[in-house]
Amino acid sequence: MLKTGIYVDAENIRLCGGYGMRYDTLVELAKSGDSVLLRANSYLAEDRARTQEDDEYRLKLYRYHDILRQCGFKVIKKYVKHFVDDEGILTTKANADMDLAIDALLQARNLDRIILLTGDGDFIRLILALQNMGCRVEVIGFNNVSGELKEAADSYLSGFLIPGLLPIQSDGTKRQRGISINYNQERGFGFMRYYTLSKAGLQAESVFFHCSKSTVTNDDVFLDSSTIFEFSMAKNVDNNNRTEAVDIAILND
Repeated sequence: MLKTGIYVDAENIRLCGGYGMRYDTLVELAKSGDSVLLRANSYLAEDRARTQEDDEYRLKLYRYHDILRQCGFKVIKKYVKHFVDDEGILTTKANADMDLAIDALLQARNLDRIILLTGDGDFIRLILALQNMGCRVEVIGFNNVSGELKEAADSYLSGFLIPGLLPIQSDGTKRQRGISINYNQERGFGFMRYYTLSKAGLQAESVFFHCSKSTVTNDDVFLDSSTIFEFSMAKNVDNNNRTEAVDIAILND
């Protein structure tokens, strides 16, 4: 059994497209396959002054913390600090990078696999240190993820692609998220790679698509594996009832 730890840079995730992330899905991912979850830490910011003055903010924040604890996470708070510079400009700071890095390094002695949720390139040195200790480091991020961070990790996967991690808004039809692979620009078709999550782990699947079934005006985007699409799947009665991707749109387009 792989002994797994999860470390969430919650403020980075929140500000970079992961607002509303489902922590229970994250736990399901960590426990899938031949893994057991030993550590689960989430590093969050709290404005103590606002907590004391704003009842709505306090209730919403603490309700959120309770949900994380119910999912099995330890909540590590970093209190927001306010600074006024010489020009009278107010800035705020609540950086938990050091806390996360120290905890991960100390706890990695008992772990085989670490799932790190962040897009911050400041964690590259941490990843290398953990790997040198024998840990496998898997990074999950959303938007604005450092390219060097992706390269340093043993694996990187966009959080948008993990089923259920970030809810998909739809009109009731089932939607998937995926990336384009093996796109033939001359003929206008390729495959959408998407993922399913079960107790066996995260599995990659693929489904045929034609660019005519999309809202895309420039099909160059189908050549870019970093572009994430949302789509539905339907059987094509004109092609032996083969399942194909339809209603394809670029995520947040």
